[in-house]
Amino acid sequence: MTGLPGLAVKSLCNRRWTAALVVLSIAVSVLLVLGVDRLRNDARSGFAATISGTDLIVGARTGSVQLLLYSVFRIGNATNNIRYRSFQDLSADPRVAWAVPLSLGDSHRGFRVLGTSEEYFERYAHGEGRKLAFAEGRPFDDMFDVVIGSAVARELGYGLGDRLVVQHGVGVTMESHDDKPFAVSGILAPTGTPVDRTLHVSLAGIEGMHLGFGPRARASARAITADEARTMDLEPRAITAFLVGLKSRGATFTFQNDVAEYRGEPLMAILPGVALHELWSVMANVETALAAISACVLVSALLGMAAMLLAGLNERRREMAVLRALGAGPRHVLALLMMEAAGLTLAGAALGIAVGAIGYGLAADWLGAAYGFHLTPGLPGWREAAILAAMLGSGLLAGLIPAWRAVRQSLADGLVPRV
Repeated sequence: MTGLPGLAVKSLCNRRWTAALVVLSIAVSVLLVLGVDRLRNDARSGFAATISGTDLIVGARTGSVQLLLYSVFRIGNATNNIRYRSFQDLSADPRVAWAVPLSLGDSHRGFRVLGTSEEYFERYAHGEGRKLAFAEGRPFDDMFDVVIGSAVARELGYGLGDRLVVQHGVGVTMESHDDKPFAVSGILAPTGTPVDRTLHVSLAGIEGMHLGFGPRARASARAITADEARTMDLEPRAITAFLVGLKSRGATFTFQNDVAEYRGEPLMAILPGVALHELWSVMANVETALAAISACVLVSALLGMAAMLLAGLNERRREMAVLRALGAGPRHVLALLMMEAAGLTLAGAALGIAVGAIGYGLAADWLGAAYGFHLTPGLPGWREAAILAAMLGSGLLAGLIPAWRAVRQSLADGLVPRV
């Protein structure tokens, strides 16, 4: 038995090209299985960290997922706005450390426009507390300045100082505020969040571009120019929602309850993390489908390995017969073929892990810089180790099929050629 490992290695080397193809097939399968699993985990973590450092999101009373969708992901529209006076009252609560207003309703060439305060760039965080950073420029300080996300700048080709016109509403057929264009004052670094696809303007800018807007307003009064709008003290009457940071996390639920009982108008406050996990659970079927696809790829590779060993048995009938004639018992033949199957599986898994670790490490910085998608490079963790153990066990099971057939071949059948 001491010579069986060496014999298994020599046997595989004698069929090196076929063995190399099997190893490559298993490596690709391992790479896909582990890659999909890690990407799924990173995507889930990144999704859950789309917004961090915010204790509550306050908006008009609606569903928690709907409030999250339009306030964070800029998807859909609010059923109702909330009065700016309500925002001022609640943000003045002694438990509130900061509050950032959000005003939606306009767009530019398919990208949403968000009206907010300059504090938004200081308070909004994503990932593990990462703050927004400027790739170029600065926050808005003029009424008609706009700060654009990285995807907006990349897809539309905007740079600092470029001028753009905002559309009223969402859609390509909406009327434009072409009498009050905005100038790009800053471009945000990629975040991998909806911030990348958002244009940020001041609340005063939202109010200013709507001055004298609409057929009735234009018919009843002369148009108000941008320069005239800059001289006005424009306080919004309503906003869409606002983000809240509390001085103490212990006050989260009591403040949330007080928002629900606010007498000024019907409001609700949601915990972003809870709503994000609730939204992610909707996509659980997609996760299951990805895992099933990668598992099918692995099964096909293991079946290919079993087919290779089975196909090689006919050529190795005399080899098996000689081993049996030299005193090798059925368990020796079984052990030899199982070692070959284990060697192929281990080699393929090692190659897949190595390529995956290198590829993940190289892609992490590039994806983070270009798209803000943050990967976590490194060696497999306990979850990946469990998957690899299951793969090794499957490889051994796949090797049992040709091993069992080889053991059943009789000595006489191996020594006498078939006609």
